[in-house]
Amino acid sequence: MTERILLRAFAKVNYALEVRGLRDDGYHEVSSVLQSVSLVDELEIERSGGGFELLFEPERVEVGPVEENTVYKAWALLWEASGHELPVRIRLHKKIPAGAGLGGGSADAAAVLIGMNELFGLGLGEEDLWGIGARIGADVPFCISGGTALGEGVGDVLTPLPTPPDHHLVLAKPGRSADTGGIYRLYDGRLAAGKASVDPVVSALRSGSLPGFAAAVGNDLEPVTAELVPEVTVYKREMLRAGALGAAMSGTGTAVFGIFGAEEAAAGCPLRAPFVGVCEPVGAGVVML
Repeated sequence: MTERILLRAFAKVNYALEVRGLRDDGYHEVSSVLQSVSLVDELEIERSGGGFELLFEPERVEVGPVEENTVYKAWALLWEASGHELPVRIRLHKKIPAGAGLGGGSADAAAVLIGMNELFGLGLGEEDLWGIGARIGADVPFCISGGTALGEGVGDVLTPLPTPPDHHLVLAKPGRSADTGGIYRLYDGRLAAGKASVDPVVSALRSGSLPGFAAAVGNDLEPVTAELVPEVTVYKREMLRAGALGAAMSGTGTAVFGIFGAEEAAAGCPLRAPFVGVCEPVGAGVVML
């Protein structure tokens, strides 16, 4: 019987994000091109004598109350779904910055769902895990499957897309974060329509053109977040000056990504920010080691 599982949970970026309107349930209808990238959180899940224990590394990482953490929510929902006590100790090494629009919390929840399903032999299929994950957050189903996908509905209706042409990304996040609900409320108060980005990005993925793909990336929410956190615009401008083929904000922000053809070009980007990293697209949302 397996006693311990190690996993990597991959961050995501939104190559394109269009807000299509406000739904009757209060959520927003969106269309988005999602991509897993090689920035990871690392998790160790092991059976314990009872209950739930969550340990964070590094110790200074910013976390709220445990009951509000996506890792705890994933554990609690699996307990509910299985009808059995699932005593675990989880160590979470955070590398994906929080409040960035990079899906760190969703990725962690996805890893817990996959890891505990394996550890306890729950026998849940991917669609079962998607259903549980959607109760935690709209990005969790994507983070379970990973790769490249079109997300519709609230982002949880997924259609696989072709792998993007080879490239590297520079990710940069300012010290400030953005509240997802607040950003959407501000967006709802605007009359201006966003720029179409999903169809051009999907077309470029299908054609395999890196310049066309990079030029098409975009995010309807970027102007709103940038008004609150001007570094979003500054980072984007500096990436383009440094040779990025395209740049945009991910999710509701505040992280910005720049697309570079070669790893050397990405590594040479002189941008300075509280968080800067170089990564590349990957084909999975979670990997068990």
